[in-house]
Amino acid sequence: MSTREQQVLDRIDRARRSRARVKDELITMAHGAGGKATHTLIEAIFLEAFRNPLLEPLDDQAVFAVTAPRLAFTTDSYVVSPLFFPGGDIGDLAVNGTVNDLAMSGARPLYLSAAFILEEGFPVADLTRITRSMARAAATAGVQIVTGDTKVVERGKADGCYINTAGVGALEHPFTLGAAQARPGDAVLVSGPIGDHGTTIMLARGELGIESDVVSDTAPLGGLVATLLAAADGVRCLRDATRGGVATILNEVARASDVAIVIDETAIPVRPEVRGAAEILGIDPLYVACEGRMVVVVDGAQADTALTALRSHPLGDQAAIIGRIAVDPPGLVLLRTEFGGTRIVDVLIGDPLPRIC
Repeated sequence: MSTREQQVLDRIDRARRSRARVKDELITMAHGAGGKATHTLIEAIFLEAFRNPLLEPLDDQAVFAVTAPRLAFTTDSYVVSPLFFPGGDIGDLAVNGTVNDLAMSGARPLYLSAAFILEEGFPVADLTRITRSMARAAATAGVQIVTGDTKVVERGKADGCYINTAGVGALEHPFTLGAAQARPGDAVLVSGPIGDHGTTIMLARGELGIESDVVSDTAPLGGLVATLLAAADGVRCLRDATRGGVATILNEVARASDVAIVIDETAIPVRPEVRGAAEILGIDPLYVACEGRMVVVVDGAQADTALTALRSHPLGDQAAIIGRIAVDPPGLVLLRTEFGGTRIVDVLIGDPLPRIC
């Protein structure tokens, strides 16, 4: 190789190793056109935040080896408003939501994709903040963001930033978890106080003029699930109580398993701030979304074991047994009220809290 050829290669290598920088303060249509502005955005924002060996080639796909006998795969989209809220933002919500969907199958989350739909005029500083939040959430969850995509739409055609994530996880145990696995005599648990996320989003919009210290419970549940499954082999079903809240999850389980679920109102953990906001809106906290809580159905004989395992983990230290699975009436969820009565808890009708995730 000649000296000149080596000098050229050295310049190319330095250019590759130099840190790209977005000079624009706002997203423009050029950032979605596939040219120099697109490549600069990808390298300066996304690669800088998510850098890992699988992402660095910046190919249209990530290639990796998986030795687990079974895989779990999921995808979700995030359109929350506002984008930033107490306790989190759309970025960590996107990571945690997808990680949790994998974890509910009992899978160990491994890899995520992240696709961004950005509106022309969206601040680059906000995008940087979101990607850094995603990077922190991914590190906490023990996953890597290994591929992605970026699109830019005209001003007024979106709401700043939408994110789609997909995830792959490894199933390393023989358990078959699902809503159709519940049996009479099983216990129903929740991993902590319910309704925090939906209430936080509602208050963050500022429409009610209410000040509160409540923050979103957005968190990755993979570690909590692993702790639970290691302690109790009688787990039947795991579901993260997002849109529709705990009430919707319980109805799905009751119908899929053709059983009744009877829950105790006094046993359900709800923060006073959440309960107060729900009362103002006339909403039952059972229908308010969580983003870091799960519903657990477990063999009744292992209820205490499961509860102890959940409470041993920081994300489950306020877990509670809230009810039992019964035979009749099949397909229904019944609530024993604190006043001694019983009422049916139906599936959510309508959408009282839009754009929560």
